[in-house]
Amino acid sequence: MMLPNLPTTSPDGRCPWAHHNELMRDFHDYEWGEPVAEAGILFEYLVLHTFQLGFDFPVVLKRREGFRELLAGFDPERLARFGEEEISELLLNPRILRNRRKLEATVQNAQAWLRLRQEVGGDAGLLPFFYQYVGGRPLDNQRSETNAVPVSTPQSEAMSKDLKRRGFVMTGPVSCYNILQTAGLVNDHLVSCPRHAECAALATPQ
Repeated sequence: MMLPNLPTTSPDGRCPWAHHNELMRDFHDYEWGEPVAEAGILFEYLVLHTFQLGFDFPVVLKRREGFRELLAGFDPERLARFGEEEISELLLNPRILRNRRKLEATVQNAQAWLRLRQEVGGDAGLLPFFYQYVGGRPLDNQRSETNAVPVSTPQSEAMSKDLKRRGFVMTGPVSCYNILQTAGLVNDHLVSCPRHAECAALATPQ
């Protein structure tokens, strides 16, 4: 996750980036790294990390509710039907990051998501599809230092290659690793962070 330069230690044990601001602290404490239980949440993370490209994540997170309202509640079925008229209107709205390529990519990814959902037999097959890249269960990476967290891994490279083959775009290995981290398919909370043990306790096979 692209973040501003931050200290590598934290007085309360939290991952240091959680202290960037209140929004990031809440995201860290209640969401980031917690294994997802719904495919729709994972799709939302896919959309958000598409817009993160080239930005620090707080910039995207600050506009999250704008994205939610203007991008059909992150509903892939509705997003897949967006055309030039909808995109042109979105490019005029300052509540989101106005980038044509990313908006078009979001529509294309919604269409690819629907094809994938059909391929895997519906919503029930989507989470196991993504969990296959981590061996069916969230990976506990036991990180002790923030600077030891990689920007991509063999798992995210495999995921990127597979998604691109299925028609997804702007899903490079770095973006895919961001998704894996945020969705809790890997646990990259520092072992000193209280959320590390909490997220690890929620890890179950898919």
